[in-house]
Amino acid sequence: MDLNLSGKHALVCGASEGIGRAAAHELALLGADVTVLARRAEALQKVADALPRSGAQQHGWIAADVSEGDDLRTRIQALAADRPVHILVNNTGGPPGGPAHSAEVAAFLDAFNKHLVANHLLMQAVLPGMQAANWGRIVNVISTSVKEPIAGLGVSNTVRGAVASWAKTLSRELASHGITVNNVLPGYTETARIEQIVHDRARAQDKSEDAVIAAMRATVPAGRFAKPEETGGVIAFLCSPAAAYINGVSLAVDGGRMQSI
Repeated sequence: MDLNLSGKHALVCGASEGIGRAAAHELALLGADVTVLARRAEALQKVADALPRSGAQQHGWIAADVSEGDDLRTRIQALAADRPVHILVNNTGGPPGGPAHSAEVAAFLDAFNKHLVANHLLMQAVLPGMQAANWGRIVNVISTSVKEPIAGLGVSNTVRGAVASWAKTLSRELASHGITVNNVLPGYTETARIEQIVHDRARAQDKSEDAVIAAMRATVPAGRFAKPEETGGVIAFLCSPAAAYINGVSLAVDGGRMQSI
């Protein structure tokens, strides 16, 4: 199986912690040069320094806010002009919880900008290099809510679905250039995001956080939450040469929690 990413340059967003950091690590293990992006420079420096290196691998970092579209575009265009980006992992923290019917319009717009619009700007900035190489991988880390909406995450459900439809459309438009576009749908994963969801549910249900966690685990056939590196490994595989014929899919990594096929 060809998993070798030597000579490829990956840009991984939301890489200061959690699934983004795990994906960056797995991509580096496969030989890719990795640039990590998030808001916190100090955290990114530590992540980049800790990435596996072999031979001539070069890793770096960019501190940027995905909500600042013009700055984001400028920074990534400069990166791609210096070193073409062959792999883009779009990964951004989810919107605050709450029902859809009471959400402010501003919450939808903010989430739309941080997720779909930012993803689109990043894709456009790196696309010329992918097209020139006739090779590219775009992986969007979204949510199982694109298949089964999650109660209490109204804004997230809405925007994640938009990202999934955008990605499916791109997958058909870009396939002839050797570029694949896929989505990874994490289930319950040991990250800061799940900690926030547990906290919000405990408060809304007037239960302890331990009770909420137990109830969530009971819905997962695997009986546990995922570790970030388990999802990171799936992302890295989708970026590998071996996954060249996987395109336009939304792949759940949820321990079997979803009941849909």
